[in-house]
Amino acid sequence: MIEATLAGEPTIRLACFAGVLLAMMAWEVLAPKRPLSQPRALRWTGNIGVVLAGTLLVRVVFPLGATAVAALAAERGIGLFNVAPVPFPLAVVLSVLILDLAVYGQHVASHHVPMFWRLHRMHHADLDFDTTTGVRFHPIEIALSLAVKMAMILATGAPAFGVFVFEVLLNATSLFNHGNVRMPSALDRALRRVVVTPDMHRVHHSVHAREHDSNFGFNLPWWDRLFGTYRDQPEAGHEKMTIGLPIFREPRELWLHRMLAQPFVGASPD
Repeated sequence: MIEATLAGEPTIRLACFAGVLLAMMAWEVLAPKRPLSQPRALRWTGNIGVVLAGTLLVRVVFPLGATAVAALAAERGIGLFNVAPVPFPLAVVLSVLILDLAVYGQHVASHHVPMFWRLHRMHHADLDFDTTTGVRFHPIEIALSLAVKMAMILATGAPAFGVFVFEVLLNATSLFNHGNVRMPSALDRALRRVVVTPDMHRVHHSVHAREHDSNFGFNLPWWDRLFGTYRDQPEAGHEKMTIGLPIFREPRELWLHRMLAQPFVGASPD
């Protein structure tokens, strides 16, 4: 069963991604949290275009994906779980937790290391917040993120199935927690105990540095609470808060070619 799943990994991941994306888009139409300030066609063209560019770059730079690297590490006995006798189910769970913590740490670094912030700020320069913002990452940042994950996979010896589960969860939760969707506050409070919710992550996209330097989690919400980076709500409220950055506020900055150029122009704001 596991071998068959891994053999069909690209198809399964694409199907999960497309299914969650379409479901979130439908939810946003039926129950939006905030009115959008920019035309969907303009933003969606740029946001989806940039993820396609990132996918092409990753395929060129890293011919082997994260799951393939995990399989190679297992074959050659590389990493902690391939040396220590860890039960397979435990290794899968630990791998998901460790990789999620690594993504949290990288995200914190991307806000506090100027060189990384220049790349990451393109994600924050979106003038609205919806599910397509969840795929709006500069291609170079996507490549760096994959390199970090591969290093963690080689160090831990994470099983290929654990890596596969993590990748599917990360993609799905990124689309979910960037959703411009309305849900009952009681449901939000219950969900954010186990997963990052849209209301929790929207705070991270505030124009104010004190707010966008919080709620770094993409998948699991526990790291923010553990390391003191959790913020419950935006000061202005979700409907009135300003999304984006002090710079790159012209609608033309949503065009794909200008998005790709953003790390190399302008000052580095807080």
